[in-house]
Amino acid sequence: MDSRELRYFVAVAEELHFGRAATRLGIAQPPLSRTIQQLERRIGVTLFDRTSRSVALTTAGEVLLHEGRRALTALTAAERRAQRAGSPRLVLATKPISDGGLLEKILAHYAADPASVEVEVRICSIGEQAVLLREGEADAALLRFPHDDADGFAYEELLTEQDVAVLPRTHRLAARESLTMSDLSGEQFPHWPGFPPNGGPLVRDAAQLMQLIALGRTIALLPESTRHHLRTDLIGVPVTDAPTSTLAIAWPEDSRSRPLAALVEAAVNSAPR
Repeated sequence: MDSRELRYFVAVAEELHFGRAATRLGIAQPPLSRTIQQLERRIGVTLFDRTSRSVALTTAGEVLLHEGRRALTALTAAERRAQRAGSPRLVLATKPISDGGLLEKILAHYAADPASVEVEVRICSIGEQAVLLREGEADAALLRFPHDDADGFAYEELLTEQDVAVLPRTHRLAARESLTMSDLSGEQFPHWPGFPPNGGPLVRDAAQLMQLIALGRTIALLPESTRHHLRTDLIGVPVTDAPTSTLAIAWPEDSRSRPLAALVEAAVNSAPR
């Protein structure tokens, strides 16, 4: 199949309506219907169950939708990476206050390497850096495991930290030297993008999170290094049995870029031994 057929199929599969899909694609409905019929004949399976009133995906259609989205993303990423390959610049994606205090050291180490090029640091919303890397808009990203998805990436782990509870200074637990997870029972935690709702507020960026904590609307478990970046009205209290998270630098697993390899090496050399 070609990319045009795949785009047409994904549009119909997402809309589950040939008319809406045709409008979305900017084409007439008859050629869209013909393309889908040709695609079904070529691959030998029925992709849609059609009636006069509804369109539904078959099991084969559900599989092709999942794989087709990934394929279209990979094509877009390939185009973007090829365009940037001719530019002496790398894009490094990271979240605010989530670099474990290593970003400045990484950039300094990298600048000293003869293979280094200009690095654009892209500050992302929560969960966005893996998306930018997967879609070809970034060359490397600082990810947090287990929160970020490393599927399709190579990576080097840099730093593992235990979480602390970030609280407003007026909170009933703010004066404690340390806490346990049981002390936080009944507290409201945020709802992160991409995770099932938990009743807490949906938080998309660090500034929003800090404001909600200061207002007493939520608390959060964040890596220990974030304590150095907190507002004066917030405090980070160690939680002795809190989960840990690992900071890693990730990049497309098939990359052969020498400047990117030098950036990864600089990140590894900047990490605590």
